[in-house]
Amino acid sequence: MSVVKILEDLPLSRFHYVLLTIASLVYGLTAMNVMLIGLLLPAIRAEWGLSLTESGYLLSFGYLGMFFGAISSGLIADRIGRKYTMIIMIIVGSVFTGLCGITWNFWSMSIFRILAGIGLGGALPLPGVYMSEYPPARYRGRFVGIVETAWVWGVLLGIILARIIMPQIGWRSVFTISYIPLLLIPAITYYAPESLRFLEKKEKLNDIKTILIKHKLVKDVEKISISVEKEEKMPITSLLSHTYLKRTVVLWILWAVLVYTYHGIFTWLPDVYVRLFGYEVVKSLEWILLITFVQVPGYYSAALILDKVGRKGVLVSYLIIAGIGCLLLASTNQLELILLYSALISFFNLGAWAGLYTYTPELYPTKLRGTGSGTAASIGRLAGILAPSITGFLFEISGGTLLLAFMVFALAHLLAGIITGILGEETKGRTLEEISK
Repeated sequence: MSVVKILEDLPLSRFHYVLLTIASLVYGLTAMNVMLIGLLLPAIRAEWGLSLTESGYLLSFGYLGMFFGAISSGLIADRIGRKYTMIIMIIVGSVFTGLCGITWNFWSMSIFRILAGIGLGGALPLPGVYMSEYPPARYRGRFVGIVETAWVWGVLLGIILARIIMPQIGWRSVFTISYIPLLLIPAITYYAPESLRFLEKKEKLNDIKTILIKHKLVKDVEKISISVEKEEKMPITSLLSHTYLKRTVVLWILWAVLVYTYHGIFTWLPDVYVRLFGYEVVKSLEWILLITFVQVPGYYSAALILDKVGRKGVLVSYLIIAGIGCLLLASTNQLELILLYSALISFFNLGAWAGLYTYTPELYPTKLRGTGSGTAASIGRLAGILAPSITGFLFEISGGTLLLAFMVFALAHLLAGIITGILGEETKGRTLEEISK
């Protein structure tokens, strides 16, 4: 019996929900650390006297590190496994984000941002890859989509803690919350097994049996003949082969657009509310908290229909509506409308993310899944490097208005939606092995 057959025949159990909880916590708390800098940027900019362009560079340095982290973690995960790569990246991302609180100027902060970004960018693709490899195909979209919804809870936690801590003891102390993800390492070590599909490709039959016994997944394991397939090496260049080229192009465009738009918009919104409406930093965080809450139904609406509507349908519709929201926001300077359109973008941009994180690991075989997912994420991080700096520059040359920056966000959303509609492949209801053929 193959490992795939065993996994597909398993009923949903406590085991699956424990893995879902762990993967969701990893993803959510990593999101908290990624977005901390945007929440604290107005206070940092005021203390160090940074221009809008310099502030954009400070944000971009983190995404530079995330680029290297994303591409390296995928390669490492396909060699030593998903579990231990995840632990390494959590440690690196948490420790160096925390150390940002002791920096003394623009350049010292930039160095720690790069180092933290390596861990954060490396950690983000892994929960989705890991979670995609355990549930039966009929539940996979829902499970991976729910992992992605943890992003918003992590960001909300960061906003709430920043709102509580910063008025009392300043922005530097807020960075200490970045050590919270380290508390997950014992749970990952004990409760989260290595991917069975990964172990199958590595021909580690004894490890597979040990996991099946420990987690009581199969009765009388010793009576079952488990077959393993010899792993065939697939270089990173396979992503651009005839078999995977169209999938890779679609994923790279989706990742570039969603990272550019999300981080370009939401890392700058606290500063926008301070600059355009004269809010205090704390008041700005309160508005960001409200806009971020809108992401909750956005995420869950997408996650719950992924296995019914399909990945492609969710991505196309949510991207196009988010693009329309950006067009509307670009054309107004009224506070009420800016808040309304910000909420519209927040709902549908984040819903598209739920589709993307489910879609990405599905499009590659097990031996290429970590590499393919990590590389796609790294392309997104390249866009993330550019997004804060370009957005800050567009704000400056447009006299601080939203017009140019949000026209670019609108066009990016619409372009990604159209390309996915034309070239994207639907994956709902199919096993990972069927999709990879």
